[in-house]
Amino acid sequence: MSARNPGTELGSDFIKTSTGKEAVNATLPVGIVMVRAVRDFYWKTGNKVGFKPAGGIRSAKDALTWLVLMKEELGDEWLKPDLFRLGASTLLSDIERQIYHHVTGRYAAYHDLPMA
Repeated sequence: MSARNPGTELGSDFIKTSTGKEAVNATLPVGIVMVRAVRDFYWKTGNKVGFKPAGGIRSAKDALTWLVLMKEELGDEWLKPDLFRLGASTLLSDIERQIYHHVTGRYAAYHDLPMA
């Protein structure tokens, strides 16, 4: 049983799309099915289970797509870290590039962002 979600039938606080190590990882169609299962489980039990899409999320635009899915299907509460996380190790570089572009008006060269 989970301390955060007492009574959760399977004892899980989060479900995730994959480990991120497979050839096909987080896809939006699969994500929709999983998020709706999270919603149905909440409606049935009153227990909130988090969701983590993992793998294949490489750009800020990809991340926004998942954020929109969560907001539209589950609402604002599921946008918080205790209920939603992205498994996207390569995403950080793109977010840094987008912030750099927003601040400077140009995209960063590789030497401008050492993590890129």
